[in-house]
Formats: sequence, C-alpha cells, structure tokens
Amino acid sequence: MSKYEVMYIINANVEEEKRSALIEQLNGIITSEGGKVTKTTEWGMRDFAYEIDDMTKGYYVIVTFEAENAGLKEFDRLMRINPSIVRFMIVNIDDKPETKESK
Repeated sequence: MSKYEVMYIINANVEEEKRSALIEQLNGIITSEGGKVTKTTEWGMRDFAYEIDDMTKGYYVIVTFEAENAGLKEFDRLMRINPSIVRFMIVNIDDKPETKESK
C-alpha cells in the first residue's frame, strides 16, 4: 500500500452535523476499499485567495491515508462527483525527494 495525503474543501454552506458526517463518509470510502486512515486534520473555515463558483470561503480538511491503487481510484471518482466538495488534491507522500540532511 502507498501513502497519500488529500486536502479537500467542503462547501461553506454545509451544516456542521452534515459536514462531520461527510468527513466520516469520505474516510469510510478509504477503509471500505481496504485502505487505512492514519490522520485527519480539520483546518476549519478559511477564506479563499480567489472566488470559486461564487464562493469566498470553505471548510478545509487534510487526511493522511494508505491505500491500494484501486481504492485510490474509487476515492478520487467519488470525490469528483460529490456536490459538497469544492476542490481536492491527492498527493503521494511515499516518494519524498532526498535532501542533504537525509543523506
């Protein structure tokens, strides 16, 4: 399994209870596909640097997880079609570049 980190923004209009349920649902997608969520960090409501679809703020969440390729593809597909997700980005954190300190 590879290690990944996803940052996603939830629409600011989603109520707190529904937002918590959405975060649990998205983490559940990872675990149902055989992955493992290692850390979930909620940054909270933040202003955007620029307007996105007539919105000026959103709720930021960062999740670190491990998953197989098939589970990652399913997670990506479901994130794309979820109307409450404004933006998201998945990054593979297995391939960290070597620095002078790590040699």
